[in-house]
Amino acid sequence: MTKTVQLSVRALVEYAYRSGDIDTAFRSAVALTEGTKAHQHIQKQYGEQDAKEVYVSAEIACREMLFVIDGRCDGLLQTDGGLTIDEIKSSSGRLPRLMEETSPVHWAQAYCYAYMVAKERVLDAINVQLTYMHIDTGECRRFVRSMTFAELERFLLDTVNRYYPYAAMKNAHAEKRDASIKKLAFPFPSYREGQRKLAASVYQTIVDGRMLFAKAPTGIGKTMSTLFPAVKAIGEERLQRLFYLTARTTTRTAAEEALKMLGEGGLHLHTVTLTAKDKVCLKDEVRCSPEYCEFAKGYYDRINGAILDMLGNETSMTREVIERYAYKHHVCPFEFSLDAAYAADAVICDYNYIFDPRVNLKRLFEEQKRKTALLVDEAHNLVDRAREMYSAELRKADFLALQRASKTVRPLVYNSAKAVNQYFIALRKSMEEDATGRNMERYLPEQLLEQLEALAQAAEEQLALGDQDPLLLDVYFGAQQFLRIAKLYDERYVTYAEKDRNDVRLKLFCLDPSHLLRLYAKGYKAQILFSATLSPLHYFMDMLGGDAETDYAVAIPSPFSPEQLDVRIERLSTRYQDRERTLDRVAGLLHSMVERHRGNIFVFFPSYAYMNGAYERFMERSQSSEGTKAFTAIVQTPSMSEEERDAFLAAFAPGNKSALVGFAVMGGIFSEGIDLVGDRLTGVAIVGVGLPQVGLERNIIKDYFDRQGKNGFEYAYVFPGMNKVLQAGGRLIRSENDRGTLLLIDDRYAQPQYARLLPPEWSRN
Repeated sequence: MTKTVQLSVRALVEYAYRSGDIDTAFRSAVALTEGTKAHQHIQKQYGEQDAKEVYVSAEIACREMLFVIDGRCDGLLQTDGGLTIDEIKSSSGRLPRLMEETSPVHWAQAYCYAYMVAKERVLDAINVQLTYMHIDTGECRRFVRSMTFAELERFLLDTVNRYYPYAAMKNAHAEKRDASIKKLAFPFPSYREGQRKLAASVYQTIVDGRMLFAKAPTGIGKTMSTLFPAVKAIGEERLQRLFYLTARTTTRTAAEEALKMLGEGGLHLHTVTLTAKDKVCLKDEVRCSPEYCEFAKGYYDRINGAILDMLGNETSMTREVIERYAYKHHVCPFEFSLDAAYAADAVICDYNYIFDPRVNLKRLFEEQKRKTALLVDEAHNLVDRAREMYSAELRKADFLALQRASKTVRPLVYNSAKAVNQYFIALRKSMEEDATGRNMERYLPEQLLEQLEALAQAAEEQLALGDQDPLLLDVYFGAQQFLRIAKLYDERYVTYAEKDRNDVRLKLFCLDPSHLLRLYAKGYKAQILFSATLSPLHYFMDMLGGDAETDYAVAIPSPFSPEQLDVRIERLSTRYQDRERTLDRVAGLLHSMVERHRGNIFVFFPSYAYMNGAYERFMERSQSSEGTKAFTAIVQTPSMSEEERDAFLAAFAPGNKSALVGFAVMGGIFSEGIDLVGDRLTGVAIVGVGLPQVGLERNIIKDYFDRQGKNGFEYAYVFPGMNKVLQAGGRLIRSENDRGTLLLIDDRYAQPQYARLLPPEWSRN
């Protein structure tokens, strides 16, 4: 039986002809919009008889498979020498000067188009042209070859033969995968209350190709409730792949464990977990240079064999599995994981691989996106993460340092860095005339952008010569990020500057990321955004790019009994101006809770400073009190290592002989995404309502949403703060057998503005 394999020309040639080293120390990347402009600039020069963006396709039989290959040819030109295929490539780096410097991948792509056109028009020969254009200068270089139809046919047959082993492996896997999914049963004896409703909502959203906002309580089993229906959709050919997006390592682990459980139930699925480069690098220093790293040198010569080996023998490709095969085949584990991800059925990764313009997976073609679903776990985190992704900042000190370091060795870089530094000096002087020492505008600093473009071009020329100075690289990439974000700038942004002694910080600050989240998710089949704390729902739909009229929303009630949770509210002001005055009373309330309570307790605070002050008063009170119950206290510290985090959580052991009190901050690593079931955690105290510290950026956000006719204080402070409260409190009841006490210390919990944001199971106690 003939198997049909559909793929694009680009996917085919990139697999077959990539070769050589990884060298990401300097890679002159062109944004999609810039590449499109370059193409349009060249195409405007075409004559009346010329055609652009010509769709072409061909069918090639190879053994038991029929390859259906298609793509769009940039240009089809009528020239004196006959018909010419034009393939346009744009770059912000040095253009090739000689035929030998051109890319085999680029020629292969053009040859495929040439074959398809020549076959359709029954041509004996056709010209093939590569046109390279520099996006900054507009300079063009063209290279032309004349090819016979017989040469092109042999080339394409050879190319398909190179791709065949990969296609055969993928086809065999797909048959086994689909058969396993058809037999796959839900991995638990029954659905928890509400779990079936969530799973059905996810499945229907995928079928309809919509966006779902799902508020589902902690402990319902959200991970399995979203993964299981998505996997079923793959088996029914409604999906080709899924991305499970997370903000934290803990939720990534939960997704891995859920897929492992499905695997134990018979599922055969290729799953890849993407881990940050600095964590999986096999060298002492992250430096992707073939001169330094043997795993980067010759990477593309070995990667196809490594992919075939791993995908042919593994299904769950976690960090450990990827590192093992990376050692075996001598390839960079990070780039290896990315290449494996493009071939996988399921990818577990951070939000930024989809939404961040700097690192998103750009090789996902539009036809692949249309068959891909995004499952966004703990989606409440995406609001602030998106603001960070779509913002950019610069500091004067960096350009002054580069100016000084380049004075005698890099004249072009020196002059460009000096110009940027002078801009900051002038900005600082203007700010000194303002009592606030700040500057804010609602438009781009055009003069600075021109200077940054000149600096980036000078830096590129220097880097192309092999200059590997870390300072030069850091400033170059910072400038490129600023320029990249500037292209996204609109009425949802502000530009602000702050003076810090002699230094100046300038930021393009994204106030409302919803438009850009929609832009970067455009083309995907469906989006499922879920969390226990998508409350209030209208706020998250607004901030995450939803549409109340067309998108779906579902709120699942808590499956647990009200008797499992004892909620107490202590009406005490923890506002910033009252904290010192009420600190002793806070310590007394916590001390009383420990005295009355059996088991382990988590205490959450809105800041490290407040937490540390309360911890000191709490320990003083405990040491001075006679007959105090024996307990152990541990305290979260900033920038804890993975080992320190694991040790902190391990202290919450079941059956502790003495009480354990863990002091932590809301919104931190211990306030969400962790499961301490049973008697590992039986009490939680939350001090304050979690409001972010009053500051410039939060006030800018407040003013922006006030201008939009919304409640700016709620958007900037109340909703984000109470979300942290809900996450922290959600650590307590994780299963049907859990019991616990929740202590809320703040008088605002009794006020309607805050009380209405509490879950029903909290407020009814």
